[in-house]
Amino acid sequence: MLDSLTISFDPDSFLLLNLLLALMMFGASLSVKWSDFKFLLGSPKAPAIGLLCQFLLLPFVTFLITRVLQVDPSIALGMILVASCPGGSFSNIMTWLAGGHLATSVSMTGISTLAALLMTPLNFAFYANLNAQTSAILADIAVAPAEVMELILLVLVLPLLGGMLVGRKFPAAASKLDRPFRWLSMLLFLIFVAIAFSANGNLFLQYAQYFVGLVILHNAIALLLGYTSSRAIGLDNAQTRPVTLEVGIQNSGLGLIIVFNFYPELGGMMIITAFWGVWHLVSGLALALLWSRRPLTAVDAVS
Repeated sequence: MLDSLTISFDPDSFLLLNLLLALMMFGASLSVKWSDFKFLLGSPKAPAIGLLCQFLLLPFVTFLITRVLQVDPSIALGMILVASCPGGSFSNIMTWLAGGHLATSVSMTGISTLAALLMTPLNFAFYANLNAQTSAILADIAVAPAEVMELILLVLVLPLLGGMLVGRKFPAAASKLDRPFRWLSMLLFLIFVAIAFSANGNLFLQYAQYFVGLVILHNAIALLLGYTSSRAIGLDNAQTRPVTLEVGIQNSGLGLIIVFNFYPELGGMMIITAFWGVWHLVSGLALALLWSRRPLTAVDAVS
């Protein structure tokens, strides 16, 4: 149904989104310190289970969903792509609002961004090729994993390292700019997606029944996966909250950039990725506000 759908986008939007995502990653990493990564050595359980969910369990479960529900191939590709992306930097904002342990969230975002250089193209290629229908689509669009890695390096990894360097050299300025930068980035991303939706409003409304429910279900499963896995290994509330949000809030901006640059003719893939970019902010914010009404106890405090 959606495999032949064509989405209208201005070619200049491709460059704008690339720059926007790089700016978002740069701003998000202003507060990331090397000590945050050292924190992993002293308290590795939370980041480890988060990364396990992020890059192993979520892509696998997503593949199963696409097969069980027999979704259209281009929609399946969009879901697999989103599941293969690292955690989004907005999870740090949500963790702060939720009263969770911010160092856990920040360190996970940094590590997952670096890991995405390898894991995102590999996961996407692996699971997309397990399905004959999605594999057939990819066979017609030759994209080497190295090309995706190069894109991730330019729009995520280098801005991450650049933001960390600026934060280290100018800590006072970085501290003042950190939170406003995050909120501004989220606002700009929402404006970009809103413009994209408005330019294709009739198409989105016409086909909403095919993707809205899937995105809501997919995101709910991602959040539940992060929460249940955290509880299963005995994490307290302070660390369960960031792990849950990190797994449930994917870097769909990266997904959109990959679609724009390599699969612009796959409208179904684009539409699922774009709506994910909106919905996970809604669900993440709702969950964060719910948790903010349940303050952590002394037992949950993490030093």
